[in-house]
Amino acid sequence: MGVSRYVAKEIMKEIGNRSREFYEFVLPPVDIYEDGTELVIIVDLPGFQKKDIHVNISKDILTLRAKRVIEMEAHTIHFGQRPSKIEKKIPLPYSIPEDDNSKSKADYANGVLKIRIPISNMTNVPIT
Repeated sequence: MGVSRYVAKEIMKEIGNRSREFYEFVLPPVDIYEDGTELVIIVDLPGFQKKDIHVNISKDILTLRAKRVIEMEAHTIHFGQRPSKIEKKIPLPYSIPEDDNSKSKADYANGVLKIRIPISNMTNVPIT
């Protein structure tokens, strides 16, 4: 005997809710690398508007917040996984001095946020 359409629909709806929770609290994907004298952070945030993305750097933590309104509430939702909010604290490999923090830059294009943080105070230590 098969699962009724109603039960299948409720199961899919619950899977969508759990997936959305996962995306909101675990994702988005983040890449961090050094490019000369800058720390570069790349974050995938497709579907968010630039005005709804907020970035804060405090010492060695980058906090990312993004929020959007998904226009499906007035309709019967069969399946929904897209996150409506992102709040993520990203540990940085260095503590960023406030003077470098104020020189940081961010660009958002095609759903990708790219943050550049100067790390000019970093020096190489010779190994003898």
